[in-house]
Amino acid sequence: MPIWNIDTAKHLLSRTLFGYTRKDLDYALTFSTLGDFIDNEILKENPIPIAPDAWINEIPIPENATIDGQRYRGFNYWWFDLMLKEKTNMREKMVLFLHNHFTSQRTEVQYPQNMYAQQALFRKYAFGNLRQLTKEITIDPAMLIYLNGNRSKSKNAVPNENYAREVMELFTLGAGNYTENDIKEAAKSFAGWVVNGLEARFDPNRVAIENKTILGKTGNFTYDQTIDILFEQPACAPFICRKIYNQFVTNQPNEIFIGKMAKVLRDNDFNLKPLLSFLLKSEEFYASELIGSKIKSPIELMIGSMKILEFSNPAIKYDDVANSDYAYIYDTSKTLQQQLFEPPNVAGWPGQRDWVSSTTYAYRNGFSDSLINGKRLNGAKIAFKLSALDYSKTFLNSENAIKFIDEVTSLFFPLPLSAYKKKLLLETLLEGTIAENYNTNVPMAELRLQKLYKAMMRLPEFQLN
Repeated sequence: MPIWNIDTAKHLLSRTLFGYTRKDLDYALTFSTLGDFIDNEILKENPIPIAPDAWINEIPIPENATIDGQRYRGFNYWWFDLMLKEKTNMREKMVLFLHNHFTSQRTEVQYPQNMYAQQALFRKYAFGNLRQLTKEITIDPAMLIYLNGNRSKSKNAVPNENYAREVMELFTLGAGNYTENDIKEAAKSFAGWVVNGLEARFDPNRVAIENKTILGKTGNFTYDQTIDILFEQPACAPFICRKIYNQFVTNQPNEIFIGKMAKVLRDNDFNLKPLLSFLLKSEEFYASELIGSKIKSPIELMIGSMKILEFSNPAIKYDDVANSDYAYIYDTSKTLQQQLFEPPNVAGWPGQRDWVSSTTYAYRNGFSDSLINGKRLNGAKIAFKLSALDYSKTFLNSENAIKFIDEVTSLFFPLPLSAYKKKLLLETLLEGTIAENYNTNVPMAELRLQKLYKAMMRLPEFQLN
């Protein structure tokens, strides 16, 4: 098992959380071993959070777009808040992974009640049984609406094939591990489900009683039996492990290690917690060449920036969503192309280099600047503004310019900065004076520190974890 020290702790927290605070890092290091921290904190089964509002239990009303739009905003704010206050548990990171794996789009689903119920499934099974989750997602109202399963029938009709195709290609097996006929036959087993408000129900009058041949097996299979057949396929465990590896390790798969992951997943009946425990304790996860190799997603960048600057108590304001403290985060998530509940298509957000372009990189820098100066790019005020001086004084070496640069860059970046970049940051802080003359009581210290934090967060290295 890897050595448990500040470097492994930083890497573990950066990959399993939406960023971390100094308190998170200090708390992690109170655990005696890496394994102890992973099993008893990172993968701890915490209580399910209180729902965002009472509307989650209301029967959806058609043509209710304005109210539903406000509710989706509040739903986003609620999730942002869970991410910001997650402490040292990776459940919310897994919820986002599952949201990007079993995708649904709010523009298609429309009703936030159905999308909330789907997310509740992801939270319930974040460390649980993936096969059972897949069965429940198959008849989940949001998924039935999104992939037209609620319109599918096999009695005197050709069933809709959307879900049958996506469950094989994107959710369980991967392209090349099934045939078109497998899709057609599986679609018959998924037919007959209809959505009625908050619930899905099976209508036997919509389906024909007939045998289906799916991946070499023949029978009058129900939807859950078809999912069992998919999970029995040799390609299933490696496909799922490859996606988890891509999310938490790197997008350049190590197929030998993925094979080891797949064995752990199969040996544990597709329960996710043993797989995650194996992955997070492995030497592979902490390989030096993989540290700092992933580009932060927009959500990781925004929430992580708020964490590292210690913005801890934003107001959600469900009764005034337009002026909530989280409104700016919501608006920026759209600009940076990761609006929650609205992935680009059924394949989800691809991530990595797709997160950054010449346009989005400028907006990323604009966002981090805004946390320092309290203003959007257009000059409008936001709820967050760093007191750079007060924040800096919480560092052990705040009065020693050179040591302070070492200390703060060690926190902000996954890898040590080059001597040249540290020199540039030191010059930004000093503004022409010498290091020996610097302390937090010098004139213009607040502005100097603001410039320092802006410069740090604009570095390409800050985009990595």
